[in-house]
Amino acid sequence: MGASLQATLVSVEAFVAGSDLGLLPAWDAARPWRLEPLAQGEYNMNYMLRQGDNCYVVRVNAGTQIGRDDQILYEYRALELLRASGVTPLPYWVDDRRERIPHGVLIMEYLPGVALDYRHDLERAARLFARIHCLSIDPERNHLIREERPLSMTYDECRRLLTVFFESELGAPDIKGYMREVLSWANEARLRECYFVSDPWPCVINTEVNSGNFIWNAERGTLHLVDWEKPLWGDPSQDLSHFGVPTTTLWKTDVRLGTEQRRRFLAAYQAALSDAHLRDTIVERVRLRDPFNCLRGISWSAMAWVSYQQGEHALKNQDTFDKMRSYLDLDFLRGLFDPHMHPGR
Repeated sequence: MGASLQATLVSVEAFVAGSDLGLLPAWDAARPWRLEPLAQGEYNMNYMLRQGDNCYVVRVNAGTQIGRDDQILYEYRALELLRASGVTPLPYWVDDRRERIPHGVLIMEYLPGVALDYRHDLERAARLFARIHCLSIDPERNHLIREERPLSMTYDECRRLLTVFFESELGAPDIKGYMREVLSWANEARLRECYFVSDPWPCVINTEVNSGNFIWNAERGTLHLVDWEKPLWGDPSQDLSHFGVPTTTLWKTDVRLGTEQRRRFLAAYQAALSDAHLRDTIVERVRLRDPFNCLRGISWSAMAWVSYQQGEHALKNQDTFDKMRSYLDLDFLRGLFDPHMHPGR
């Protein structure tokens, strides 16, 4: 249990006690309830709100990855857009006034279950992505940030993040040198994004799809994607690529997907699509994305690795720090990027 999660519990309890929660399904203001720590991420603290047999998730926002002052409202509205998918948590209540607590608060559906298992749940995850990506949503009437030039957008983000690592005295010189080489390669490789610009297929994408953000319930036979703090309006290849690259699969597990596993995953996704053009082009779209998603994972890890040690990160998690440190290994980095930078070697 993270220190911030426990330390904030009393203030969140007081906030809940002083709020009108009549919008919550089956909520009875006259009945007792209790609040329990549930999970802590890098930018949010999650609590379980129990009243009898009814459970809800109270999500307390402590930071943003997208530079938004209205981070919790952005996530709430994204969940509203996704209601019809049937594979995301239902949003019930949001308060971003920050009058009685210095954080935005979202209350949403609690979904019992366990994290996704890459060894058994690939096809289920593929079908889930297809349901989300094929939702009928008005492109002109949604609030989501647009992914205008995806490879350049990722490159620019990574360049900013890596600047923190490059300018720190903490990073090893050989790692800095290699990552400068990778960044230079990515600067040229991003020109391939003309494929996405000239042939767009925009939809709601999650952008943060590691196994811990999925909830599998074997008894009900359901799979949900539950973390929606950074959704965009962009190309579906982002989610499919991010889901399968090593920087994602190794984040919470020890799994590294093989070529055949990724092929089966994409085949299941294609089989769930009704749009023939997306079905025919998705493999190439994902191939172009893969090195950029690896670069994004490494760049964020390098930045956060420095921030953790300088006391600049809002919420800290030891497992996260250990994983970031393992990513900043030269052999690991070469295994990620050399096949893209030097194919055929």
